Amino acid sequence: MAQEQAGRVLRSVKWRADLTAGVLATWPADPRKRTSQEWEQVRTAIPGGEGLPSSVIKGRTRQAVTFLNANGRLPVDVFELEGAPRVPRMLLLAACDRQQATIERGDTDPGRVMLRLQLPTRVDPHAYGDWTWVACPISLPPMVPVSAVLHLPTLRVTGRQVRADVAYTHTVPKAKRTGHTVAVGVDWGLNTLLSAGALRLQADGRITALGAGGQFRAAGVLAKQHRLRRLSERLHAKADHYQRLTAGDQQHDLAGKHAVLSDEIQHVSARRANLNDALAWAAARWAVDQAIAAAATVIYVEDLGSMEAKGMGRSLNTRLSQQVRGKIVDRMRHLAAEVGVAVVTVPCTRPERGRVHFPVRRCEPTTSDRPHL
Repeated sequence: MAQEQAGRVLRSVKWRADLTAGVLATWPADPRKRTSQEWEQVRTAIPGGEGLPSSVIKGRTRQAVTFLNANGRLPVDVFELEGAPRVPRMLLLAACDRQQATIERGDTDPGRVMLRLQLPTRVDPHAYGDWTWVACPISLPPMVPVSAVLHLPTLRVTGRQVRADVAYTHTVPKAKRTGHTVAVGVDWGLNTLLSAGALRLQADGRITALGAGGQFRAAGVLAKQHRLRRLSERLHAKADHYQRLTAGDQQHDLAGKHAVLSDEIQHVSARRANLNDALAWAAARWAVDQAIAAAATVIYVEDLGSMEAKGMGRSLNTRLSQQVRGKIVDRMRHLAAEVGVAVVTVPCTRPERGRVHFPVRRCEPTTSDRPHL
């Protein structure tokens, strides 16, 4: 389990190291605005940079600019630019065999499973006798099919609780690549988070709209999200000010206040993360329900790979950058795969009248054969 977790951290470090090396090797004349030739150079220098969102490259460039302003030179590599990675407290039971952990459904109640794993009875186990089997009953939500094959979970420590991320595999309808006649197009907005409309491709090639479409509005949730963001910004500003005043001295009179602020920042960050996850699941569920109601076999979503929050004012740019659109697309793929609906991200063209055209004749579905709970 430790080797698997270390391997994941190392793969992440390798990707960030290649990204940082490519940005530093092709440092632009003006870091705030690259020319088209400089964009081509930096994408060529990064492995897989052709499909990398420009916001990722810009974020790494801003990180290097901050280091340049503070030290008067560019960083050498990612290890000088970033601190030590934080490893989450979790047990990856999927990396084990049956000698370490097993999971089975109950005979009488299929909604309950029994997870059995070996845990040490002492801090420094030396022999097999220092380990013992522990039984952990887990209740599954009703959305998990009875015929699903369960896989060993990942155990996470959240506060004073241990949560299990259980992966399962079950048979779902296969999404079609071609031959779609009914599609749902989904577009993004700021106050109206999602707008969707169903279209039908007629036999003569004409495309007709099915109804007036719908909108997913989450004004209350988004307002709360912005309030938490502003609160987090104020807390970070206070914590940074206390950090400068204490200069790392744990005996300083303000060290206690800095510790309290740090705990509050973590609490607010957890609230923001939970709110974003709930919003992403709700929006994805709404979009997939629109496709089910319209008997559509494909959902077209606007590609967000090149989307950047700029040119709309400081407040509006911040609100756009805080949206959870990437999470919504991932959740949408997950939910659509269970009903055999293909999800396609397409580059959208916006003519003068502001209409959005979706290519209904072609699609490349993205499905998941192993959804996660």
